[in-house]
Amino acid sequence: MQELRELVVEIPDFPKPGILFRDISPLLRLRFHATVTAVDALFSAREWETVEVVAGIESRGFILAAALAERHRKGFVPIRKKGKLPPPVVDVAYDLEYGAGVLEMQRGGGRLLLVDDVLATGGTLGASVALARQAGYELLGMGVLLDLGLAPGFSCGGFTVRSVLEYG
Repeated sequence: MQELRELVVEIPDFPKPGILFRDISPLLRLRFHATVTAVDALFSAREWETVEVVAGIESRGFILAAALAERHRKGFVPIRKKGKLPPPVVDVAYDLEYGAGVLEMQRGGGRLLLVDDVLATGGTLGASVALARQAGYELLGMGVLLDLGLAPGFSCGGFTVRSVLEYG
């Protein structure tokens, strides 16, 4: 994991002053297969047997979730910012570490794993859990590539977030 951690670049004051952004672009560019394999390992073989859909949160969560869906021959569902998906959609308003937003997801159903790139304060993941349930999905688990350590022990909907790299 140290090899992956070394490829995450810290960018101070982005996207706003006071925010330390951790850029995973070099990690994806240079060690994409290793990154996807590490996120894949967060979930058990039993979970992969029972899951039907992998949901990815806009936008970098799409990359990991889509790769995992393809690897396991599962469906992929995007969770996007308001106004980016055609209807019918459900939406949830939420707070994040530097503002507020609204996420949308198309209605559907099935057993779902939720994947994102980063856990910061938990606002986006918490909203995504509520959104997935509102859209008709059954949550089986959730995982992230990076846990920034800003929400120690974060759990939502009875699930603890699993992470590959932890900071804080």
